[in-house]
Amino acid sequence: MSEPLRLSKRMAELGLCSRREADEYIAKGWVKVDGVVVDQLGSKVLPEQRITLDRQAHAAQANRVTVLINKPVGYVSGQAEDGYKPASVLVVPENHWIDDPSGIRFAPGHIKGLAPAGRLDIDSVGLLVLTQDGRVAKQLIGENSVVEKEYLVRVEGKLSDSDLRLLNFGLSLDGEKLKPARVHWQNEDQLRFILTEGKKRQIRRMCELVGLKVTGLKRVRIGNIMLGNIPTGQWRYLGPTERF
Repeated sequence: MSEPLRLSKRMAELGLCSRREADEYIAKGWVKVDGVVVDQLGSKVLPEQRITLDRQAHAAQANRVTVLINKPVGYVSGQAEDGYKPASVLVVPENHWIDDPSGIRFAPGHIKGLAPAGRLDIDSVGLLVLTQDGRVAKQLIGENSVVEKEYLVRVEGKLSDSDLRLLNFGLSLDGEKLKPARVHWQNEDQLRFILTEGKKRQIRRMCELVGLKVTGLKRVRIGNIMLGNIPTGQWRYLGPTERF
C-alpha cells in the first residue's frame, strides 16, 4: 500500500509550487484533491490522488517575477552578513537595465519576497537569480536539479593533464564525490567550468585541490539563460517565454 504524504510536500514534488506556497494556497482554499477542496494545513494525500490548483493560485503564480542580476564583487547572495549588503538591494528602478527585453514594467511588489536561487560568493561576479517563484527555485536548487551552471574562472598556477581530468571527474569535497563536470581551457589563464551542483565555494576549492589559485570567477549561464550584456550591477526580468 502507498504511504500518505503531507499535501504540501506532494505538491512540491509534483512541481506545482514550493512547500511554502503550497501551505499558502491550502489555507486560502485554492487546492483540490480528487476534485474536493482541502483547506486544512497538514492534510495528507496518497501519491495516486489528483491534485489541482484553483485559477486564483495560477494567477498568483503568473504575477510572481524572477530577476537576473549581474552581481558585482562585494555583495552577498542572500541575507546581509559581516557588513556586506545583499544583492537584492540592487533591484531598484534606477538599476533596471534599459535594454531589458522582457517587456515587464517594474512594480514595488516585485521586490517583496525575492530570494536567491543559488549562491554566488561575495568575491565572484556574474549571473545571480532572485525569484518570487518557488517553482523556479526548485528547478535551480532543488535536491534533484540537473540545470547546468557555466563559469569563466581565471587562475594562477600550473595544471597538468591528469589534474585537468581530475577537475572533470574524480575530486571529493566534504567527504562526498563530486558529480562529473566539464572543465577545459578557455585561454592561457582562464578555465571554463560547467557544473550541475553548487557546493559552497566549490570551484575555488576544486582548484585548490589541484594546486591552482582562483583570481577571478564569473558565472555566465544558468541552464538556457545567459548573462548576456546586462551591465555590472544592473538587472532584468526573466521574460514570460524564457525557461532555464
